[in-house]
Amino acid sequence: MSSQLEATKIEKNTGFLDGAAIGLSAVCAIHCLTLPVALALLPAIAALPLGDESFHKALLFLVIPASAVALTLGCRRHQQWMIMFCGVSGLVVMTVAALFAHDLLGEAMEKVATLFGAFLVACSHLVNFRRCRVLECEQPRDCG
Repeated sequence: MSSQLEATKIEKNTGFLDGAAIGLSAVCAIHCLTLPVALALLPAIAALPLGDESFHKALLFLVIPASAVALTLGCRRHQQWMIMFCGVSGLVVMTVAALFAHDLLGEAMEKVATLFGAFLVACSHLVNFRRCRVLECEQPRDCG
């Protein structure tokens, strides 16, 4: 009975973490897309540290552990490890973009790389979440 209760807790945590990681990826994408417009239109925003590299590193500090835990828990359940590969690939792209792309590739390519990585991470979490929900519905419990 306790293993079933533990499995239910893991299922709920996986869904929450997938949702949190999707949200953080969306924040990253919105940030990358809207910041240049906001800085051009509202000079007062330029004083905020949102364009600073430390903001990107802080987002990575949140995204990497949430993604690692959620994708690991989900992939253990549904055994589709390609989802983990895509998610980790996105995290690597985002990390490389945040740490090195600005100096190596320029600002525009840094944004493209960051958005691509965030897209991979968000898609991985969405598929992970859906696969876990399918497993919940296939089990005799209600999936309401």
